[in-house]
Amino acid sequence: MKYKIALYKSEEGYSVSCPGLPGCWSQEATEEEALENIQDAIKEYLEAVDLLIQDAEVREVEVTV
Repeated sequence: MKYKIALYKSEEGYSVSCPGLPGCWSQEATEEEALENIQDAIKEYLEAVDLLIQDAEVREVEVTV
């Protein structure tokens, strides 16, 4: 699965967020570390969502862009 991310460089290093997953972000000193961390953050975010919806009837919809 692929997610769009936004990578920002600053004096302190790199910050990265996933706009499609509000509140999912990370930061590190190097671009490589920031990209690795956002992958972990996305996985943890999705695991948390699964726990939140475990008692709900879950469906999927298709969206054409």
